[in-house]
Amino acid sequence: MRVIFMGTPDFSVPVLDALIAAGHEIAAVYCQPPRPAGRGKKERPTPVHARALALGLDVRHPVSLKGADEQQAFAALNADVAVVVAYGLILPQIILDAPKRGCLNIHASLLPRWRGAAPIHRAILAGDAETGVCIMQMEAGLDTGPVLLREAITIGAEETTGVLHDRLSAMGARLVCDALDQLDDLAAEVQSEDGVTYASKIDKAEAQVNWNQSATQIDRQIRGLSPFPGAWTLLGGVRVKLLASRVVSGAGAVGQALDDSLTIACEQGAIQVIRAQKAGKGAQDAQEFLRGTPVPKGTQFGQG
Repeated sequence: MRVIFMGTPDFSVPVLDALIAAGHEIAAVYCQPPRPAGRGKKERPTPVHARALALGLDVRHPVSLKGADEQQAFAALNADVAVVVAYGLILPQIILDAPKRGCLNIHASLLPRWRGAAPIHRAILAGDAETGVCIMQMEAGLDTGPVLLREAITIGAEETTGVLHDRLSAMGARLVCDALDQLDDLAAEVQSEDGVTYASKIDKAEAQVNWNQSATQIDRQIRGLSPFPGAWTLLGGVRVKLLASRVVSGAGAVGQALDDSLTIACEQGAIQVIRAQKAGKGAQDAQEFLRGTPVPKGTQFGQG
């Protein structure tokens, strides 16, 4: 098929690669514009932009698709279908209607659960046992369109958003290629109005750990916010991100280290930190972290 690809972050890159490997013609790639990044605030292309340039594809990054010129340029591509995955712009109806077979969206949840911006984070934060990918026919509402294909996977007990992100990205790449192969034969499943939840964008204010919660809640927070923005606590007045953890048995004063191996008491139960990152340093596994920053039993977390 002649495909317009619309995506921006790392999650979208394997999808672009898979479409090309499957033999589809990429008419153009749409992504978000380059943004200032790094210490020098030099404009940096998005991951999809960089990959598309490396592949020699036509890359477009309009700030909006509401103007008549952009809409005419999009329609002039004469595409069979648009594949949209984490693009970042609202698509007006005229854009949705332009490709002959419409626009297909790859959404990283089991719709109608977790419509919206941060479905992978929210699934872990909520303690969901499973999640998955839906290939959806796009319409004007927020992730409300009929589902053409869906596939579920179990969320691992110690899985972080980062790891789950990569698994779902690969799944989405495979599933959308399956959908394009079977497009004439797929029955669109209208989403139920029961079980609708919204995955609001992650706010950095959610990242500070409150040790007056259960170990289960804190473990979900740590895994759900890893690697970004990273759940954090204070250790000797220094901010430390907690990037991986597990729930363990143990009890003691809330926020105190129960041993010298980063086991920390919560309001109910305890967690063991598996990976951490001190401010200004790189992420480290617990053993490596402790070699540089010993945390003896009785150390209090969360205090300046």
